[in-house]
Amino acid sequence: MNQFLVFVLVGVTCAVIDVGLMELLGRLGLHYMIAASAGFAAGLAANFALHTCLTFKARYSHATLVRFMGVVLINYLMTMLCVSLFQYWLEMPVLGKVISLPLVAGNGFLLSKHWVFK
Repeated sequence: MNQFLVFVLVGVTCAVIDVGLMELLGRLGLHYMIAASAGFAAGLAANFALHTCLTFKARYSHATLVRFMGVVLINYLMTMLCVSLFQYWLEMPVLGKVISLPLVAGNGFLLSKHWVFK
């Protein structure tokens, strides 16, 4: 349970990095797409580094990074499926995004623990 709590705290920290950098760059006048991309990249890099060092106490390898990016892709597709379904059914895509969060967190933790950082 402690490992899952660390996993969630790292996720929240990386979300703050992502959104915070996007906001900062936007305030500095960068186009919102560039700001969003930079925030996403910074959050993703921090996520991998923190999960490697703190959550799973693993050593870096290229194979681990590739598996991690595979989990990111799977979670992205799960998120987009939820968003699309809730847009189609209820015209509420944000609700789909919110509902996807615990699904993606659980999936990300299980795949990271048993596949990515194994």
